[in-house]
Amino acid sequence: MQDLIRHLPAVIYEYAVYPDGTTRFLFISDASKSILGLSPKSVMADPSVLEAIVHEDDLASLKESSERSIREAVEWSWEGRMMVFGKVVWVDVRSNHELQTDGTIIRRGIIQDITERKESAKQTELKYLSLMERLPIGVVVHKNGKLLFANAQAHLILAAGKTTKGLIGTDVMNFVHPDYHQRILRRMKEVAEGMPFPMTEQKYVRFDGKVIDVETMAFPFNFKGEQSVQVIFRDVTERKQTEARIKKNETLLAQLFQNIPMAVVLLNDLGKVEQVNKGFEEMFGYSLEELRGNSINDFIVPEDLVHEGVDLNNLITSNRVVSIETIRKHRSGKFINVILYGMPVVLENQTLGIYGVYVDFTDRKKVEEELKIRNTELDNFVYKVSHDLRAPLSSILGLVNLAKLPGNTDNPSDYIDIIGDKVEHLDHFIGDVLSHSKNLKMEVTTSKVDFEQIIDRTFNELSYLIGAQEMNRIVKIEGIDFYSDPWRISEILRNLISNAIKYRKLSIADPEIKIKILIDNLRAEISFADNGIGIDEQNLARIFEMFYRATEQSDGSGIGLYIVKNAVDKLGGQMTVASEPNHGTRFSIVLPNRINSVMTRVSPRAVEQQQ
Repeated sequence: MQDLIRHLPAVIYEYAVYPDGTTRFLFISDASKSILGLSPKSVMADPSVLEAIVHEDDLASLKESSERSIREAVEWSWEGRMMVFGKVVWVDVRSNHELQTDGTIIRRGIIQDITERKESAKQTELKYLSLMERLPIGVVVHKNGKLLFANAQAHLILAAGKTTKGLIGTDVMNFVHPDYHQRILRRMKEVAEGMPFPMTEQKYVRFDGKVIDVETMAFPFNFKGEQSVQVIFRDVTERKQTEARIKKNETLLAQLFQNIPMAVVLLNDLGKVEQVNKGFEEMFGYSLEELRGNSINDFIVPEDLVHEGVDLNNLITSNRVVSIETIRKHRSGKFINVILYGMPVVLENQTLGIYGVYVDFTDRKKVEEELKIRNTELDNFVYKVSHDLRAPLSSILGLVNLAKLPGNTDNPSDYIDIIGDKVEHLDHFIGDVLSHSKNLKMEVTTSKVDFEQIIDRTFNELSYLIGAQEMNRIVKIEGIDFYSDPWRISEILRNLISNAIKYRKLSIADPEIKIKILIDNLRAEISFADNGIGIDEQNLARIFEMFYRATEQSDGSGIGLYIVKNAVDKLGGQMTVASEPNHGTRFSIVLPNRINSVMTRVSPRAVEQQQ
């Protein structure tokens, strides 16, 4: 073992902090000479010689992190510079924290030379910053709201001058519009905790006072060794103004088109219906859904006037305006006397479409009779829709009335069970929808999560499900305390356990659920497995879609796994699934541990295989 330690490219040490505040090294390996430039003997004789070689700019952080480790009774880690043989050397120091019965703290750890890694990171960062300077979008980096970096485009967009002195050191909120302050402060906190800020639109105030529209996104970023936030943005003011003008014009034209007191149809360059207004629907009885993409002549032109309709289209596409008195046909078969105006829509001598305007000059009384017909048809439509919507409730009411019939010897409990099943299924569906809505709207909260209590409570709450009592559960929870959002954790486990019960394999006598949870100070790794019917490869890719059901074994809402996936995303976690028909399904979930109120997005380690 001594030979192994002697040849390790790192310093191994054991360090004691006594109750009276004195300290000393109990052991330090021979690598101390080559890595730190200090002999083990000198370090063990006087611990301060090690502190003496710490770079003066990093000494405060070393002391602060060491004192915090002692104060909070946690593992110690520190990165910093030391002067070794006249050169600056970057080292990484880590140790555990062991409190003895007499109050002495023992640290056993390792010191590694990370200079090469730091230099490589520095070169990478320089290349990155060089690239950022050439990008045609604004890029800034800030820590705790203070700007550490801003590229040339950021200065140009914000009218802050061409040199980096214009923005560096200023508060990022200086150029955020007051209307967005609270929202941005909240999102800055989320990004600092590891949650990327997706692309969104907001307003900035330039240094010259001009308000501009920007598209911006932010995400966690390591800048010069410090956890920071990088913000990428671009000026979309001109685009927004153009969009506003286009939208205004489109609104004016759409309202004119819809509200004009005549029947209007818009045909494309092929003579097919693109749009009809309300007046057209009322005059001829056809909706846009029925007409779109079809020839208008097939619907409203009488058989003996088909050639007239074709000829009119040909004239109009030849850039001629047409006005004639003719007859058109309502969907009911009734003929309507109309004045037809046909006008081409032309751009750069090319016909893009045709406007047809119909003015009904049939006797007013006939028009009133036509309106009565329309009202009758509308009443019939409402009745049909109402009947279809009330059908489920009518079924329940029918069962109730049947149970009340004199002389009925049926067991009323049978009816109640059927009614209860329908209402319960509807209630579960509504509950799932409400859970999804709550997951989307409710802010993520952080408190201690008791997995064992949540799992026990979930099994008790789901005991009413058919097959729940048959399930054999195997639960193993290891590690430290876990902090996250207890409600969302409960929703994740409730839906997974519910699905495992619903989709158990009916042909086996020992259906089971295995839940294994491993927790450290960074994450909780949750492995959830069952031996149910499984999911085939074709359906596996779609199981997280809303309302998608991969099997008919259960009459569930099809929203459970959609809620699970959304909850995992809300918590900043990751989720994978593996399944095979008739061999069960396994979900692997990694959730960040907010034990230090810092959320970090992590890559999942391999979850141990089920024993």
